[in-house]
Amino acid sequence: MRSIAGKAAAVLAAIAAAVLIAPQPASAAAQLIGNGTFTTNTNGWKQIDKATMTAESGRMRVSVGAGATKPWEAMVATTNAITLTPGRSYTLSFDAYSTTAFTAVTTVQYLATPSTNQSLAQNVSLTTSSRRFSFPFVATAATDTRAEVTFQVGGSGGTPTVRFDNVSLMETQQARPTALYVSGQSNPAKWAAANSGDPRAQPIAANIASRPIFEWFGGWFTDITLAVDSYVGAAQAQDKLPMLVAYNIPNRDACAGPSGGGAGDKDAYHAWITAFAKAIGNRHAVVVLEPDAVPAAECVKPENGGPAGQYAMLVDATQVLKAQAPNAWVYLDAGNATWHPADETARRLGLAGIANTRGFSLNVSNYITTAVSDAYGVQVKNSLAPTYGAKQYVIDTSRNGNGPYEDSTPEDNWCNPPKRKLGTPPVKQTSGAEYLFWVKVPGDSDGPCGIGGTTPAGTFSPDLAMALINGNP
Repeated sequence: MRSIAGKAAAVLAAIAAAVLIAPQPASAAAQLIGNGTFTTNTNGWKQIDKATMTAESGRMRVSVGAGATKPWEAMVATTNAITLTPGRSYTLSFDAYSTTAFTAVTTVQYLATPSTNQSLAQNVSLTTSSRRFSFPFVATAATDTRAEVTFQVGGSGGTPTVRFDNVSLMETQQARPTALYVSGQSNPAKWAAANSGDPRAQPIAANIASRPIFEWFGGWFTDITLAVDSYVGAAQAQDKLPMLVAYNIPNRDACAGPSGGGAGDKDAYHAWITAFAKAIGNRHAVVVLEPDAVPAAECVKPENGGPAGQYAMLVDATQVLKAQAPNAWVYLDAGNATWHPADETARRLGLAGIANTRGFSLNVSNYITTAVSDAYGVQVKNSLAPTYGAKQYVIDTSRNGNGPYEDSTPEDNWCNPPKRKLGTPPVKQTSGAEYLFWVKVPGDSDGPCGIGGTTPAGTFSPDLAMALINGNP
């Protein structure tokens, strides 16, 4: 047991070295804020006019003095000149809250002409609860490209105290990253790190946690901007491609049920997908949009908007992502090769907004073989081509190593079936499917069913993970 634990610790340390604390490659996005965490001080920042700042509990505390009637009459700004490249894309992100709710202003502006040449000038709606803000922008033209970041907190009519943390300014890579991001915060990675003495930790770390796996985003994140911005920013810092699943449509999992939930209604979903897309901003990413929502549209009950309402929400989501996350490759999920005939799937994808996306995804959370999925993907692609042009497709191979499970009750064979196995690791291809991905997180339960026992949907189970690694029980 001791030697196994030692080996597990060594593997986990290697993952940490490779994923969590690796030095940035030459092409990685540089952090342009010298001190954005305020761990011990506010070095790199200055207070202006009626603002007083100090470091407090790992944040920058800014107190507004009396008489600040305009936003700029109480402000803090970076002191080290930040060089911007006109025409390039950037993202400014930060956490903030105030003792009283009011609207502040943040800018990224050139030092030579600060009030007349601002690349970013954005209102910031502060509340008494900390939240993440993320603002993409394009640097404007300038002869002198030295710039500063400001937080303008005057003009509230009072004397609030505002706290800032985790301030980040990074340029979007011009070239799309080719390597996929491996997150040290995935469910299997976190479990393995927290259970290094468990004999299952080493194989889970080596076979699953070290692979690039999609991160799923839904209503379980109370601050979707924080969740998405943190994940995408971590990938950007390593010059890796982040992979996200948007999974929050109302009446989610309409045909089955274990993964039910989602936003309360179409307006709540629009607000959520807009925040999701804006948090990606102009950065590069891959997004699988709403697994099963297209093939399950006919299961949505009339009182919940029916199929037409489902398609309308998906069209809106594709439009929002296209506008707010222009560098994200969005794949609208099409279900699996056994659900609907290819021409019917193509028809539904058309109704759901495939025109606004790069293409479609197949086999998410399912077990259909890659060969069968590939053949089906070609059929769907060909059916779409006359109306929508050449659309790409991707296949989830996370659990299809042994193909689908077959027994006398096929209706439940999608839910934690036995004797399944990990499939081909994620890779970009030159023909057929554009990517083979691990969209479903291996080891995350489908629901309280099959060999998952009572494990809820989306919850990581080391036993399920080991079953996929070993191809049994």
